Amino acid sequence: MSRNRLMSVLGLLIIASMILSACGTSTEAPQATDAPAVATEAPAAATEAPVATEAPSTRMGGWLDEIVVSVVAKDSAVTQIEAGAIDVYASGLSSADLPSIQEAGLNYSKQNGLYYDMIYNPAEFTSGEFNPFSNRKIREATNWIVDRDYINQEIYAGGGLAKYLPITTQFPDYADLADVARELEAKYAYNLEKGKEVITAEMEGMGATVNAEGKFEIDGAPVTVIFLIRSDSDGTRQPLGDYFAAQLEAVGFTVDRQYGKSSELGPKWQGTAADGGWHIYTGAWSATIIDRDQRNMLQEMYLPSSAQGLDLMVANQADPEFLELGDKLANAEYNNLEERRAMMVRGLELALEDSLQLWLIDGKNYSPYGTNVKLTYDLAAGVEGAQVWPYTVRFAGEEGGQLKWATGDLFTEPWNPVAGSNWAWDQAIIRSTQSGDTMNDPFTGLLWPLRMERAEVTVVEGLPVGVTNDWVKLSFVPEIKVPEDAIVDWDATTQQFITSAEKFPEGQTAKRMSVAYYPADLFETVKWHDGSNLSMADIMLAWAMTFDRGKPESALYDEVYVANFEAFMSTFKGFRITSTEPLVFEVYSDTFSADAELNVGGTWPTYSFGEGSFAQIAIGNMAEANGELAYSIDKADVAEVEQMNFVGGPSLEILSGKLDQAIAESYIPFEPMLSQYITKEEAVARYENLKAFYTEHGHFWQGTGPYLLNKAFPTEKTLTLAHFADYPDLANRWSGFTEPKLATAELDGPGQVKIGDEATFDLFVNFGDAAYPQSEIKFVKFLLYNAKGEVVTVGEAVAVADGQYQIVLPADVTAKLEAGSNKLEVAVAPLTVAIPTFTSIEFVTAP
Repeated sequence: MSRNRLMSVLGLLIIASMILSACGTSTEAPQATDAPAVATEAPAAATEAPVATEAPSTRMGGWLDEIVVSVVAKDSAVTQIEAGAIDVYASGLSSADLPSIQEAGLNYSKQNGLYYDMIYNPAEFTSGEFNPFSNRKIREATNWIVDRDYINQEIYAGGGLAKYLPITTQFPDYADLADVARELEAKYAYNLEKGKEVITAEMEGMGATVNAEGKFEIDGAPVTVIFLIRSDSDGTRQPLGDYFAAQLEAVGFTVDRQYGKSSELGPKWQGTAADGGWHIYTGAWSATIIDRDQRNMLQEMYLPSSAQGLDLMVANQADPEFLELGDKLANAEYNNLEERRAMMVRGLELALEDSLQLWLIDGKNYSPYGTNVKLTYDLAAGVEGAQVWPYTVRFAGEEGGQLKWATGDLFTEPWNPVAGSNWAWDQAIIRSTQSGDTMNDPFTGLLWPLRMERAEVTVVEGLPVGVTNDWVKLSFVPEIKVPEDAIVDWDATTQQFITSAEKFPEGQTAKRMSVAYYPADLFETVKWHDGSNLSMADIMLAWAMTFDRGKPESALYDEVYVANFEAFMSTFKGFRITSTEPLVFEVYSDTFSADAELNVGGTWPTYSFGEGSFAQIAIGNMAEANGELAYSIDKADVAEVEQMNFVGGPSLEILSGKLDQAIAESYIPFEPMLSQYITKEEAVARYENLKAFYTEHGHFWQGTGPYLLNKAFPTEKTLTLAHFADYPDLANRWSGFTEPKLATAELDGPGQVKIGDEATFDLFVNFGDAAYPQSEIKFVKFLLYNAKGEVVTVGEAVAVADGQYQIVLPADVTAKLEAGSNKLEVAVAPLTVAIPTFTSIEFVTAP
């Protein structure tokens, strides 16, 4: 799922940080009194931003002069790096390819945030064609017909983990909910006969019969499932699709296997679901951050209110309880961690009953790169999904040079910042062209200030929020009143913002507010790639767009955006710009995260899929309002026009014409509001800068990041990025991110235990050869399973010394065990990295 505009505004995980994977965000403020409240989560050890470790340099922006991006087949990636034809294969390879990477002696990243699934079309087709997967019980039953352990061993060489749930096995929430997760995994374990029995009963209830060959029929015709199977990517989705097709055939379906590349299959499954033409797609998703709080995943991956903007989710007729619970979790409608946990437990149960997505494998992905290349990767997102990669990639000991970046595909969908491509390979490049409010910590998932300087977060007393990093100040108050002049909505007819006093004359309160402070020279030092300075017009236009596309009376109204917008408005309480010199921004909301850093709301002009400047968005709006182009694929399909593309195709001629028109008319979008922030003369100057940029580079894509898109060749699927010398930061600013402190764990204890006797096990936790300090461990949880695989007890290990813990199973616990083989499993959750470590030991019990 990538970061959505609404998430960028609120600084919260309204949208999961997911993108479609290549292997598949002045008046005085209310008084805040510091309360002596105790944070509900222990602070991490590191509280200061990473210190640059590279030698001093005067170079600004990225380390490289140029990055040449091309598409390379994954089978040749290792040999091409060895030959020097490419330097980095960013899309990554599966665990089955790891031995070849290691044998070649290459560097490689390790990505934990990639996962594979089957995505169903849940719609009732307008053609009247029968769709078995509109039935939730059939989707649920498909969990029983897949052997995830077989898939892992045969397709992923044992390098993945069986996945049943929307939360990620390697992320913090799973470690906390491990006992619940294991019980659900046992309930939905492979049982082909059970799955077939349920599917058959449901199919017969929908009017199908079973013929002599054991195949489902309706009105004498076979029930044929159209299965879209990716033939590209990391090479695992075709065998994965073939396996699942065989299982579907085994239970009675006829399967039409349609193989294709991402660019061929994407328009089918991402279009209007009710149009039909497909039933299942071999999906994969990639996290763009270490998601410390996955409460939004139910809404994000299943429900009509999902911020993904996919019509198949809008078409999902989910259980009303699931709808309500998923939205409440996404909006943080709970008062303590106990409430949250109970909601998560029920939500995971309902997710399996819905199974819009059939989760299969939590994978590990490896991106190989040359031994002369240095870069920082994200523990979840790897190289391609990491925000930090453009700021750290370089040749060792060098400044400048040309790096050859290879990926699995490129320009899969049109690029526009409002509703364009969300594919991993496209977003990786887009990320290099943009800046933003904050930087994702690639090891913890927390945030550091990028363009911000500092922030203050205030929450209502009693909410479970803690703080780790010292750039954020956290305080608690009994009540947060939303100021009367806070902006809370938008009138698309008058094109003016609506204040809290106007919409809520009785007043309103919020659970959280944040204040973001920006540097005094922000509008002088930050430049767009066409040379224009960042301005308040860029920021306020982005805010207008946030509201306007959700208003039916607007020419920019997009029906598919509405669910996303309504989810945002359900907890949004307002924002204020209390100062522009320097910029000080406040946001009020009823949703919150357990980490104060993730509660900081920013106001950077970042849309769902990229930054957008005043001039870019203005001409895009002109084209959409005139019915010539549309930002989203859904609106483009309905209007029968091209989806807007800032980098190629027929869009360029249309946008160029709109640019000339904007210059001639001194056009200001949303003029009643935006004319307060930009004059007609200033608007024309912005358009002239964009026109000069278009003349030189041949496209309209720009941002404020360390690299600019120099040339784009969508047909040839290649592009070049150039160093942007006007970027305001030194190249070595983020070089302090070095090696993640991942824990290793080893259990030791008796091989045989007498039933009814006490048993003691020792756990050793290290980083490399050194003991892991207790002060850097959040928790060590253990789960005891009996011979039937059932959870007998869950508890916390006792710290003995740095790197050493003890687990004592009392006599009354071992007395519950029967004769046979049992398992003790441990989850270690460090504070310095957000990836837990699991280990286990088996032992025999006897009378």
